[in-house]
Amino acid sequence: MITIDQLKQFRQGVYTILGNAKDALFDLMDAVLVTRSVYSFVELSLSPVFRRRWSSIYEALSDRESPREELMRLYMKQLPQTEQLVLAGDHTAWPRLEAVTLKERTYEHQAQPMSGSKPVTVGQGYSTIAWIPEVEGSWALPLLHERITSFSSPMEKAAAQLRQICLQLPKRPLSLWDAEYGCASFVKQTADIAADKLFRLRSNRVLYGVPRAYTGIGRPRVHGDKFKLNDPSTWWIPDQLVEVKDPKLGWLRLRLWRHLHFQQSAKHSMHLIQMERLNEDAVSKSRPLWLAWMGIEMPAVCEFWRLYLRRFAVDHWYRFAKQRLHWTLPKLSTPEQCERWSNLMSLLTWQLWLAREIAIDNPLPWQKSIVNNLTPGRVAQSISGVLAAIGTPARPPQPRGKSPGWPEGQPRSRRIRYPTVKKGTTKPKEQLSKSA
Repeated sequence: MITIDQLKQFRQGVYTILGNAKDALFDLMDAVLVTRSVYSFVELSLSPVFRRRWSSIYEALSDRESPREELMRLYMKQLPQTEQLVLAGDHTAWPRLEAVTLKERTYEHQAQPMSGSKPVTVGQGYSTIAWIPEVEGSWALPLLHERITSFSSPMEKAAAQLRQICLQLPKRPLSLWDAEYGCASFVKQTADIAADKLFRLRSNRVLYGVPRAYTGIGRPRVHGDKFKLNDPSTWWIPDQLVEVKDPKLGWLRLRLWRHLHFQQSAKHSMHLIQMERLNEDAVSKSRPLWLAWMGIEMPAVCEFWRLYLRRFAVDHWYRFAKQRLHWTLPKLSTPEQCERWSNLMSLLTWQLWLAREIAIDNPLPWQKSIVNNLTPGRVAQSISGVLAAIGTPARPPQPRGKSPGWPEGQPRSRRIRYPTVKKGTTKPKEQLSKSA
């Protein structure tokens, strides 16, 4: 049971970590929590809880460094120490189509609402690893939420984040990943990290089984038989076949094949799981879900798909951060300002999580009342009463007069325009056989 004192201690710990401009940052965070919708970033200064002038919003994001590691350690103090943690990783885009003066804009993937449109935008990518605390729900609590630089890839960033988090955890966690991470490159980059991994595979992937025993003639084989996910003729008899009935999805058929690998990561074995939904005639009625598991203690086959469904909480958090926490609203001018503002998204989410048992549901007229298990959005609707009860560690403002502004007669220089960075892709070199 979380008490109001725990939330106050968390906010006080954050206040001591933030460093410069921490008073303005706390007022800014409280303004975001109590403001449901705004048209521009500067309108947050009109909130009653923001006690400073509008220019302090931008100064707070310009005058401080990002204590990301210290905040991560503070988050980890809130984690349970006795159970295996479930982490989920993904990345998303912050579109900045017209920000020609912003450094390191790259081409990022973004789903488009219209069919036939290219799923590409121009902006900055952010990689996130979050703790998923509930079996069912939309809570995802970011431990690391960082910008993907122009000289890095989402998989490289995710592997580095997972390594950094696992070094701080007392027990080996379970990490969940989408189909983009289900490839040989990510497998090799995370092979030495102390974490179990469960990721989805695209249906056009090709795997290989265990090679046959060495006959003593020629070079030993590296790969076994080919296993094409979209070609049932290449499948062999599964090591385990289970049919279960789920209250929501109905009958499910689960198949397990052990010890397969990608062509480019032959030294790293994994287990393949296929899940199919069946109709009344025991015939598959939808495209199968392919999962791959790498780790030490493998759970039961019927638990894999339930574990993987928890990954979608990260997608819920991205939508919540962009829509309710106003993450992509400001038009900031430097990547450093964008990173400092993005760090607040994790802080805001953790405050809402710690306030979920304290807040009293305050539904809108068209919403049903919820007694237990408030969602992040419902906690945000009720956070005003909590903040009024606990107060703020930030000090009141000290007015210093009005700035003289730009000196009259001094010329202004045109800001530098930066081209969009196009990341290159390197394909693995084929091993050429040497002629005798």
